[in-house]
Amino acid sequence: MCFVAVSVLAIATSMPAHRSSRIQRKMFMAKRSSARPTAKTKRTDSAKTADLEANIEESAGALLTSNQGVPVNDDHNSLKAGDRGPSLLEDFLLREKITHFDHERIPERVVHARGSGAHGYFELDHSLTKYTRAAFLQTTGSRTPVFVRFSTVAGSRGSTDLARDVRGFAIKFYTEEGNFDLVGNNMPVFFIQDAIKFPDLIHAVKPEPHNEIPQAASAHDTFWDFISLTPESAHMIMWVMSDRAIPRSFRMMEGFGVHTFRFLNAKGESTFIKWHLKPTLGMKSVLWDEAQRISGCDPDFHRRDLWEAIDSGNFPEWQVGVQLIPEADEHKFAFDLLDPTKIVPEELVPVTPIGRLVLDRNPDNFFAEVEQVAFHTGHIVPGMDFTNDPLLQGRLFSYTDTQLIRLGGPNFHEIPINRPVAPLHNNQRDGFMRQMINRGVTSYDPNTLGGGDPRQAKIAQGGFASHAERLDAAKVRARSPSFSDHFSQAAMFFHSQSAVEQRHIINALRFELGKCAQQSVRERVLYLLSQIDDALAKGVADGLGVLVPKKIEGYLNQNFGADADPKTVQPKKFTGKSHDSPALSIMRSAKPGMQTAKIAVLLADGFDEAGVKAVSQAISAAGGEAKIIAPRGGMATGDKGTELKVDFSLPTVCSVVFDAVYVAGGESCVAVLQGETRAVEFVEEANKHCKAIACSGTAEAFLASTRVQASIEAGDVAVVLGHSSPKQMASAFVEAISNHRNWERESLTLPNG
Repeated sequence: MCFVAVSVLAIATSMPAHRSSRIQRKMFMAKRSSARPTAKTKRTDSAKTADLEANIEESAGALLTSNQGVPVNDDHNSLKAGDRGPSLLEDFLLREKITHFDHERIPERVVHARGSGAHGYFELDHSLTKYTRAAFLQTTGSRTPVFVRFSTVAGSRGSTDLARDVRGFAIKFYTEEGNFDLVGNNMPVFFIQDAIKFPDLIHAVKPEPHNEIPQAASAHDTFWDFISLTPESAHMIMWVMSDRAIPRSFRMMEGFGVHTFRFLNAKGESTFIKWHLKPTLGMKSVLWDEAQRISGCDPDFHRRDLWEAIDSGNFPEWQVGVQLIPEADEHKFAFDLLDPTKIVPEELVPVTPIGRLVLDRNPDNFFAEVEQVAFHTGHIVPGMDFTNDPLLQGRLFSYTDTQLIRLGGPNFHEIPINRPVAPLHNNQRDGFMRQMINRGVTSYDPNTLGGGDPRQAKIAQGGFASHAERLDAAKVRARSPSFSDHFSQAAMFFHSQSAVEQRHIINALRFELGKCAQQSVRERVLYLLSQIDDALAKGVADGLGVLVPKKIEGYLNQNFGADADPKTVQPKKFTGKSHDSPALSIMRSAKPGMQTAKIAVLLADGFDEAGVKAVSQAISAAGGEAKIIAPRGGMATGDKGTELKVDFSLPTVCSVVFDAVYVAGGESCVAVLQGETRAVEFVEEANKHCKAIACSGTAEAFLASTRVQASIEAGDVAVVLGHSSPKQMASAFVEAISNHRNWERESLTLPNG
């Protein structure tokens, strides 16, 4: 074995650098593959993985070189005139290294700057041949490589993961017919109806220009000033102020295409569609108080969670579905299908499951993949087309324009992460950072010198063909009257929430408006809320200590041309009975379970080994993960002499990053914990956030000395005290975690929200 290893190394070092690198890469990949012994951690490599392989560099066992492949002898000292003399301009290694470093950064995205991503696949379970000729949606069981990027919208790259914000959910499908990008969000609607208002929206929500405050937050005057004058945003505001804006994990949030798109089948028949992605783990969120604390404790919480889940083999998965609406039914709804501030309730058009999205591989290099990936709503394949949604129409221009400046020119599609697995043949040439080497004498069409190639594809050969939509209209700057209902779906969303979720929306609005300095802005927003629901507006106003205004100066809707009659574009207050849609509520659609939950096991030396063992085994069997928390790091010794490795010491972690807490028994263990202020705060914080808490034996005395005692006296079912046996206690604890939080506790711990 040693002889073989030395021989391979000798061969590699005698070869050109690029061939040596390939051999080392193969050796490394073989070694890395052998480190994945279980089915749980097995990933599915794809055509895109193979495509990226040619661009992957591994430095293991390699010699340091310049960018031109020159071996470097000394990378620690610049070339000088004497050891204390000035550095010399001729030092090409210094200049190359510093120049590259000076240009390492590219402009961050204007929106969606803070992101995380992963590779995976889409597997088709239900053929859509009846509706579309898109090749990747034809054969049941087929798998399409994907790259998915999650993000917040308003914050910069350095902002927290836990901002109250929309989350981007963008998917690049590397299909055999080219790339299809589904550039979606975790909310199915948007703030505005027309793309021409997008710069105004983003300017309003970004930090205020005079002081660059606040970062990654909508709780300030300019945002709510804009919202108060833009009633079309009312529905979106309900979503953003709900718990969906602070998800527990990227793995536990839904995804939506937002717009209405088209499928086109082989006959050219059109069907309207809306994309949906539903997480198999179910939807979960965090409380706003938790989100603020997590931002201080671990601002990379979502990024870390996604990476660790994939790294441990707990691959995130979503059910992919579509709402299918025949073109003949376009106008049968009380709302306009092309209005991006509206949804099609699932009770009216059920979501048809078509497959699953699985993420099974983390990026090899964050910048090269997550940062350089470029999405575009205009990247579609044959069998798909757009609609006349005015927000979508603007996005079709904006994405290409933005990538040109962000990624340095028109060849951003050649960056490995953006490169299709389908072959490229066209007459486009040159430009910044061109990588493709085009052979032949022609770069135009038609031509004879190149034999007429590349030639156009017939529809039968897979050629893209746009939907032949009949149009007969005058050019106008206007909006359809069918876009004028701004409040009915906002009311539907609010009324479909559980009582707890409604309280969270009211508290979120209290927080946001409480950060606004201008009283006039608060009053306009309260008036806007009163058009949705009087109780909603009053609940927010009570928290602010003001009254809901009966009227406001001027018009509610300020979005109209200078010569338009403002009376014709004013929305009407919602006064009807709301349609109930349970799918809009996280809590009403929740399902029991604790898969991938992280449970804190709080202990100290002398802990009750039987109780800790029973709880740890029960958590693992239910799909969760127990983490040992102790006053100090290193090892903790149990009452029988067994040592456990401590995962986190109390000074380095907070309860907000865990889903539940177990306090170990044992007299000496409890005595230590009672003397630790951080241990008391850890448990009380979990109690405040309505999480399951359990203890065994003597640990009941510890809980009795904390604020958890009030929950115990109230008969809180999510506080599990010692049972007749450790196994019974552990079983009850797992059941409490699986039922998620005990929201009744909020009235004890947070009476004012």
